[in-house]
This record gives sequence, C-alpha cells and structure tokens, in this order.
Amino acid sequence: MTPAGQALAHRRPEGPAPVADAPAGYRPRGAVRLMVADAATGRVTHGAFEDVVRVLRPGDALVINVSATVPAAVDGVGPVGPVRLHVSSPVAGDVWTVEPRRAEGVGSRPWRDFPGGRVALPGGASAAFLARDSRSPRLWLVALDGVGDVLGYLRRHGQPIRYSHEGRARPLGAYQTVYASEPGSAEMPSAGRPFTARLVTRLAARGVVFAPVVLHCGVASFEAGERPDVERYEVSETTARLVNQARAAGRRVVAVGTTSARAIETVTDSDGVAHPGKGTTDLLITPERGVRALSGLLTGWHEAGASHVALVEAVAGRELVARCYEEARRRGYLWHEFGDALLVLTA
Repeated sequence: MTPAGQALAHRRPEGPAPVADAPAGYRPRGAVRLMVADAATGRVTHGAFEDVVRVLRPGDALVINVSATVPAAVDGVGPVGPVRLHVSSPVAGDVWTVEPRRAEGVGSRPWRDFPGGRVALPGGASAAFLARDSRSPRLWLVALDGVGDVLGYLRRHGQPIRYSHEGRARPLGAYQTVYASEPGSAEMPSAGRPFTARLVTRLAARGVVFAPVVLHCGVASFEAGERPDVERYEVSETTARLVNQARAAGRRVVAVGTTSARAIETVTDSDGVAHPGKGTTDLLITPERGVRALSGLLTGWHEAGASHVALVEAVAGRELVARCYEEARRRGYLWHEFGDALLVLTA
C-alpha cells in the first residue's frame, strides 16, 4: 500500500466518525432530498434537490462530470462456474482492472477468494486473470482476448453494474446523468443523477456557469482504507478558464461529485490556478491534503471510512461532515447511487 493509502486506512477522525447505517433506496430524479451544510456558519438545512437553484449564486461555477456510463458487467464462466465481471479501467493494451463477483438477485456480491484462471466470455472472448491489484484484494489485472474495442464489446454483451441493494433491474438510461456525453464510466457519476433538464435550464438562467470535465469512473464499491481506481480524466482549456474566472471574481467553485472534484483538483496547482490537462489520476483527497480549487461539493452519501468521505471532509471539515451524516441517519436520508444528496459549502 502506498503512503497515501496507508494514511487513508489508518487516519483517525478528529471528531465523531460518520455513521453509515441509513437505508438504501430509490428516489426519482425529481424527488431527491437535499441537505445543505455551510462550513462558515455551521448551519445545516434540509429541503428538495431543486433548492440548489436558490443556494447557488449567479457566477458560481458548477463542475460537472459528463462521462457516460457503459454496461460494464459481463457474465462468464470460469474454472469454478459462473462469474460476473465488473470491467473497470484500462491499464495498458488489452489489460484492464476487473472485479469478479457472484451474481445475486438483480445485482452481485464480492467474490473475495476467486481463484483466477481464464474466464470464457460471450461472443467467443475470454479474460485471463494475471494478478491481484495491489490497491484492493477484490480487483484483478486481466488480459481481455477476442474483445476488440472494449466499449463496443460491452455495448453488445454487457449490462449495467448493479448491486443487490437496488431491489430491481433498471435499464442503462437510469444510470446516466442528463448531461452525459462521453461514454467510458463503469459506474455512474451518481452525484449528478438528480439533475433534470429543467433544473439545468433554471440554473443556467440564474447565471450559474457549467464547467464540464470528464472522469471515467471505475468500479466504486471500495471499502474503508481502499484507494479509488486509477481513472482517465480530461479538463479542457475552457473549463480551466471558467474555474479560474469564478475564483478571481470571488464566486464559488462547486464540484458535482467526488469524480468532478478529483478531476479539477488534479489539474489545480498549489496557488489555486486550474490548468487544462488530460491523462490518468490516482489523486487521493483527504483533510490533510485539502482542496485547492473548490469551495463546495455536491455529493451522495458514502460508507464510513471510504475515500469519498475523506474528500467531503477535505472540503467541509470532519466535525461538520460527521454531524451531517448523523442527521441524515436520523432523518431517513437514502444512501447509494439512487438516494439523496448533500451540498457542503465553505463560502
């Protein structure tokens, strides 16, 4: 494990740790609840997701991840029977990171002692398991054979990555944000799911600036102490300029989701200036590292100890985040990708 990964695994919160026992569930895009937490005042309020129109100000920059979700779960047959592969992120050539799982209901569960070997896939393709990934015992490095263009193959033979807490199978469209345009994510950048086309229009009419980035999400089912996958990102010259202009004008820069946050923070220097860039990022954002570009984060609710929570704490502080999680549990906020939302602001 890298030093940063060790810091994540062993860090001790200064305040009470966030709880993660709120229920999973489904809310339609237009019915998502929103908690707003102001780090400057400590005030926490509750309302509907569309309240972001009231909270965000003209000139604020909203950093959105326009990566689109692909059907990245593929069923195959391995040395010990059926296995579902969650195809995560490219490494080099035909080698990708993959998580093997056991199908269960509409979703699946981790296969922690998967023996490796070769898995036969639909269409005459196969996956040769090479070695476990050093960042997570549940991830493997896999050589894909007979697949060709991986995204094209997944479109033909894959299904959306689903987990057992979802309750029922939903089509790929349910896992897309309304502004998704660049296919490549194994799992949905879910913080943006509650936006509707109407809400985007209202925000634009209010003068909120949309600053698109691309970060293709790998599998998101990481546990406490595990780093996020190495993921592909792109920040355009236009987006870097919009973020810098907002900061220079004293406006807020709010990332929609931890993926958008990782992308913009990857290209922001120690002086807080964002630059265009493209490549891969393994950036881990913790309270110790802090944030450089952001003055806000719109996110979902994550498991205690996960790197996602550390990123929220980097923006809002551990004490406030712990209080938000306790309120979310007490008020019945819903967890996971189809659940409710949290907006933390520092200005």
